[in-house]
Amino acid sequence: MNIVDESRGLLAHLQEVDLGKLHQEDAGGLVERLRRAIDVHDRRYYELDDPLIADAEYDVLYEALADIEARFPHLASSDSPTRRVGGDPLTRFEKVRHPQPLLSLGNAFDEDDVRAWYDRCVRTLEKEAGITAPPAVIAELKIDGLAVALTYVDGVLTTAATRGNGFEGENITRNVETIRAIPLGIPRTGSESIEAPRRIETRGEIFLRKRDFQKLNDGLAERGEKVFANPRNAAAGSLRQLDPRVTASRPLSFFAYAVGPVDGDVAESQSELLSKLGELGFPIDPHVSRFESIDEAIAFCTEWAVKRDELDYEIDGVVLKIDDFGLQEVLGYVSNAPRWAVAFKFPAREATTRLLDIVVNVGRTGAIKPEAVLEPVNIGGVTVSQATLHNEDYIVSRDIRIGDAVLVKRAGDVIPQVVKPIPESRTGAEEEWRMPTHCPACGTELERLADEADYYCVSIDCPAQFIRLVEHYASRGAMDIEGLGSKMAILLVEQDIVAHLSDIYRLTADDLLTLEGFGPRRAQNLLDGIKRSKDRPLSRLLFGLGIRHVGKTTAELLVARFASLDEIGRADIETLADVEGIGPVIAESVVDWFRKDDNRRLVRELEELGVNVDRTPEEEPVTVADDSPIAGKVFVLTGTLPTLSRTEASNLIKQAGGKTSSSVSSNTDFVIAGASAGSKLEKAEALGISVLDESELLRLLNA
Repeated sequence: MNIVDESRGLLAHLQEVDLGKLHQEDAGGLVERLRRAIDVHDRRYYELDDPLIADAEYDVLYEALADIEARFPHLASSDSPTRRVGGDPLTRFEKVRHPQPLLSLGNAFDEDDVRAWYDRCVRTLEKEAGITAPPAVIAELKIDGLAVALTYVDGVLTTAATRGNGFEGENITRNVETIRAIPLGIPRTGSESIEAPRRIETRGEIFLRKRDFQKLNDGLAERGEKVFANPRNAAAGSLRQLDPRVTASRPLSFFAYAVGPVDGDVAESQSELLSKLGELGFPIDPHVSRFESIDEAIAFCTEWAVKRDELDYEIDGVVLKIDDFGLQEVLGYVSNAPRWAVAFKFPAREATTRLLDIVVNVGRTGAIKPEAVLEPVNIGGVTVSQATLHNEDYIVSRDIRIGDAVLVKRAGDVIPQVVKPIPESRTGAEEEWRMPTHCPACGTELERLADEADYYCVSIDCPAQFIRLVEHYASRGAMDIEGLGSKMAILLVEQDIVAHLSDIYRLTADDLLTLEGFGPRRAQNLLDGIKRSKDRPLSRLLFGLGIRHVGKTTAELLVARFASLDEIGRADIETLADVEGIGPVIAESVVDWFRKDDNRRLVRELEELGVNVDRTPEEEPVTVADDSPIAGKVFVLTGTLPTLSRTEASNLIKQAGGKTSSSVSSNTDFVIAGASAGSKLEKAEALGISVLDESELLRLLNA
């Protein structure tokens, strides 16, 4: 009997049966029939986009199963579809150490890069194993979502973890259990003839389809809630919910593409593995293709670069892999990436629009940043109406004028920036722009410091600076105070409730309940978030204070050398500058900050209010390998790298014995430059410092 007939039969049977009077001996068989039917319908709906019955009919089947399991709890199995409703909220995500790292991929940006990668594989196979036959290649669309690792033991999903830094991720098992596209047990119901390994880790991508993304945003907008910028952000936000019930309400999808640790051999090639994973019940991208020649694989890549918008999900490239696992083993790995795979990255999304105006914003350090106000334009599925213009020199050197038609790019498919004007489109009505002479927030005359591209408002009473400082202090990278974002920072400062950073820790429920939109629950949530922030590591506090030139890396370097905020504050310029990666400019900035009476008072007040001001155990200095080829070398990261975040790149450098710094100086050995690299790259070139891209960094780390 096919699934449609089976479902119709079940629906007819349920109309005749009183579930409240169902006998136990009849319930077991009915439960199995319902589970099989629901599981098939879940796959048809969430994976194949081809539902076979109406939503209302599906609901009848699902509710019947839930009712029977509630009446006969012993019939409720670990892989039942009813487990996907979520449970009580979590207080935090636990860390999970990956038994095998989730590695990054090297990048190819054009046909020549792909051929160079393939030629390297061919040469290595011939040299290492005497294999002269060109290897077959498998091509998989690179889904723009979140990588996860799913561990199954004896056929049951036991752990789901995010990729994290590749070595350690977050335990999101309870959230993943709510995703209908992911099997709770393998083989899935209806595939009992397929034998699963006793233990297997399946890796894949969780994402949100475009149609589901639109429905989600429409619902959020109707409720007056903040909408998501794009499907990837929506998927990430849905997956990292402490309340699994929220995740359960989001129609997340999943494609499997690899395995980690597994008991026994499951396949001899990537194509065979994907087929096996599909038999076990995992959804596989239907566009995966295998090619005998690299020319065919390249044609596949260029074809999808053109027609990616035809898909109902976002892709940002194509992953090419040598298909045979035996050949993969011969090729091996370089640093944190396999030699046998490469990611063909699609070109950055670009569009032409009109520059309507240029406004300036005041940052937390007083830096004045110009920003483009654009005629809204859709770039890669995101409506862009504002973009960065970096600084005055950037605008002047490119002769960007108000009213220009301009080329706008989302660097790395994320950060919008104005690339250049299109002079051929000028009408003569365009206006040249110049940096204002006074601060737009407080009217103080702006200053441009020597050797810097930015102008600054130097007033310590500038309200805009303080608002940005409060926002920065509470940000995720600093003190991570949930609920204290940009709008809340503005509200607290403008209402004179917070006049100094220390006032954040003096807030009471009475203070907050006077504000519009605050009830007891929201007020308590914010107060709880503030309380939790008191225990943050010292480096995050130091970063959060907003000291000029002290970014996250610099803060970590200082904390590795000094055990408390008091020690940092008492150090002189010479002592600070002696710290590797700091230098005189940062040292002088730190000394100047602690020299001010108001700042010293702030430090005392924070300590008195219970904020941690001492180095935590996890911040203790780590002994690095001195036999590494980069031991003691100083690296500066700038711009957006193709596959690695700055944190990931920094960790790899440190693990190999190198050091990172936030500023370029004569002590810098290498600058690692990605997309949108700015003044640090220019300074490195002026000083004759070696500049590497991500692939060159990985080769150096593997030397």
